[in-house]
Amino acid sequence: MTLTLLDWSAIVGYLAITILLGFWFRKRSSRSVDDYFVSGRNVNWWLAGTSMVATTFAADTPLAVTFLVYTQGISGNWLWWASLLSGMMTVFLFARLWRRSGLLTDVQFAELRYSGRPAAFLRGFRAVYLGLLMNCVILGWVTKAMTSIVGTTLGGSPFMLTIARHVAPLGGPWAGPDGAALAVCVFFLIPFTGLYVSLGGLWGVLWTDLFQFVLKMGIVIAVAYYAVRAVGGMPVLLAKLNAMQGVANSPAHPAGNPLSFFPGIGNGLTTEMLWTVPLITFLVNSGMQWWSVWYPGAEPGGGGYIAQRIFSARDERQGLLSVLWFNVAHYAMRPWPWILTGLCVIVLYPGLQHPEQGYMLVMTHTLPPALRGLAIAGFLAAFMSTVATQLNWGASYLVSDFYRRFLRPGASNAHYVRISRMATILLVVVSAWVSVHLDSIAGGWQVVMEVGAGTGAVYLLRWYWWRINAWSEISAMATSLAVALALHFAHPFHGSSPVVFALTALTTTIITSLVWLTVTLLTPAEPESVLKDFYRQVRPDVRGWQPVARAIAATDGPAAPTPTRDLGRNLQAWLLGCAMVYLCLFGTGKLLLGQPTLGAVLLALSALSAVALYKNFVAGFTEAGK
Repeated sequence: MTLTLLDWSAIVGYLAITILLGFWFRKRSSRSVDDYFVSGRNVNWWLAGTSMVATTFAADTPLAVTFLVYTQGISGNWLWWASLLSGMMTVFLFARLWRRSGLLTDVQFAELRYSGRPAAFLRGFRAVYLGLLMNCVILGWVTKAMTSIVGTTLGGSPFMLTIARHVAPLGGPWAGPDGAALAVCVFFLIPFTGLYVSLGGLWGVLWTDLFQFVLKMGIVIAVAYYAVRAVGGMPVLLAKLNAMQGVANSPAHPAGNPLSFFPGIGNGLTTEMLWTVPLITFLVNSGMQWWSVWYPGAEPGGGGYIAQRIFSARDERQGLLSVLWFNVAHYAMRPWPWILTGLCVIVLYPGLQHPEQGYMLVMTHTLPPALRGLAIAGFLAAFMSTVATQLNWGASYLVSDFYRRFLRPGASNAHYVRISRMATILLVVVSAWVSVHLDSIAGGWQVVMEVGAGTGAVYLLRWYWWRINAWSEISAMATSLAVALALHFAHPFHGSSPVVFALTALTTTIITSLVWLTVTLLTPAEPESVLKDFYRQVRPDVRGWQPVARAIAATDGPAAPTPTRDLGRNLQAWLLGCAMVYLCLFGTGKLLLGQPTLGAVLLALSALSAVALYKNFVAGFTEAGK
């Protein structure tokens, strides 16, 4: 891709705005650890929610969706569409509980809900495991994707050739074809992001995320528009895709319908088809994965940076609305520009060995020269918004849940803010190292999901069932890890990668669930004093906390908290929220794909669901305020 002075001006302008926002919020973020990590708990819902959307819009996301559409058709997106069920559950069943907890990080929950050494172990272990190890793997993975993007867009330019000459003597990955692109990411983009994050804290992250999200969405919409135009328009695209339906590329891989939103019934346990997700994988994703599998950014019950944004909200209502807006934007508004581009890649570039590269081919071949600099700036924004959140979120674990809890309790706020900035720099260095050595952990994402299978139910029930204890979580984590590793080395399942993953996750979930339930019932409950304090502060639905509520009523008398009975209304809101978003997602898709009548009906049903959800929402908060 040849860049002009205007293109470079757009890139430099984007970087300048980003760093200025970091400096702008430097003083505001330096007041305390709360200001640095949760913005003083004074954030509006639209800002917190948009930041979540921007964070999940990583540099590799359009490439990943292109890969799914190219290999499994539109139905391949159920790999992440199914997570809406968990996301909406976070909105209506957990967001208010997280906000009431008053925590700084979700890892701190362990010592709010449990007690003793098991609780301390959980908090310390998860702080290091998630904040340092898992966090840097995430950063390394995203950096690898960004390396490919930088190499594709800037490769061959005098700028990149100059860098290549300087880093090639280092040997190893630096001397390879992506050496210069890797150097740009490791020595400039990650440190640059670390600089504005360390300066502005979460305030800087939130406002740069807002700016970056607007830029990113504008670019992906433009890419989709020019991709469709390159095919010849939507009617031509749809005609060519419909002509491909049922045409076998080979006896082993017959073709399905790339435009179908759901897998075919005949595509079952072992059948491998092009342009459709295996039915067993779809069933595991939609029926089990969303509630049973822990995965960074999509934790059952909320957690990670989602919980961090809830903690930063002004109150319970703002926290709930922030996650609701995130789920609407993430699942209903954002996917179709990516999906349309993926469909165009099927037509424009048949036979790609690496389908994810199709997105960059479309961008480089169809975008007009005037938009190329902005397109690169958009990918920089996608990369940096994810890196910024990971750095700030990971540093919050290392400082609040490890350093301040175990190494240096009782220091001043100024000291912890300095340590927070140092922790951010540490994450920059470690993530850069992981990026360089990523080949040794390539393919680890599927293992991460397998290792987390079966633990999700504990994270859901610990809020609503008093009997859950620290050993429930510990046994779930240990069993899931052991079973996943055993299956990984034994290879008992055969078939395509999606089928093997589905069977592995299903097996791990069943075994892990049986073990942690048994351990829960065989080990004593948490001390009554801990359970009482948790119930008073968080006020979960009383029906799962009857013994604790009765004990509080006996000791506190009239001062006991009024029992909360909102589970039924919240489950109704969950169903309405899921219906609203899925109907909007499918309705928009049908409009774009040439079925306007069905699309309009689905959108009308989505609007009706939204009205019913609004009435439920108002009634819920009115009752809570009485």
